[in-house]
Amino acid sequence: MDLKLSGRTALITGGSRGIGFGVAQSLAAEGCHLHLSSRNAADLDAARNKILASHKVNVTCHALDLSVSENARKLGQACRDADILVNNAGAIPQGTLTRLEEKAWRDSWDLKVFGYINLSREIYSAMCDRKRGVIINIIGGAGERPTNGYLAGSMANASLMAFSRALGAESPNHGVRVLGLNPSATATDRGVTRWRNQAKQELGDPERWRELTRTFPFGRPANVEEIADVIVFLCSDRASYMSGTVVSVDGGAAARK
Repeated sequence: MDLKLSGRTALITGGSRGIGFGVAQSLAAEGCHLHLSSRNAADLDAARNKILASHKVNVTCHALDLSVSENARKLGQACRDADILVNNAGAIPQGTLTRLEEKAWRDSWDLKVFGYINLSREIYSAMCDRKRGVIINIIGGAGERPTNGYLAGSMANASLMAFSRALGAESPNHGVRVLGLNPSATATDRGVTRWRNQAKQELGDPERWRELTRTFPFGRPANVEEIADVIVFLCSDRASYMSGTVVSVDGGAAARK
């Protein structure tokens, strides 16, 4: 299927590793030029080199901490020509109301919640001026199934789901689409490291980490490509009548009792 993305430009935050890098690779394979952003310049350079080794596209790197509002505005101004924005940067720690300190809570929200908002504000304005563009917010299933043990993340994800739905309901008036995507637990480098550490602690052997995921849908976590492929489809004109929707790619986990 030709997704008709060749020659377009995408900005991907958290684009040096994990789901963000998977999306970058898939968009590059479709002929998209890329702006990649993350905090770590070395990781960005490595990601850029991997992409350029396989695909003839332009890749520009932006080493910025998007929890700083001015950095989000700066990146948005530098990438106002982007046809696609994939908001992906940020991770929120586990913790209950009484066990997660305010600083950790605020720091993680500054990156994932306000980072998404501040960058979207810049890019959305430019897209509305051109009467075209797509914004995809990578969120997480805890917004659908909040838990006290992941309270800050559950609340953040619920807010970003509302953000995607509300903005995406209005954006078609300006020729722009806005969507959210809730990925399942995914076998990223960070995810596998976490499971390996847990397996070492609980099972005495980090190589047994897959035993911890046997209760997941299909008996395993999602792989990065399974998430990235859906995101790339949503970025394309093949999904041109979709906006204001939050798509779950979770093997049915959100519907489980």
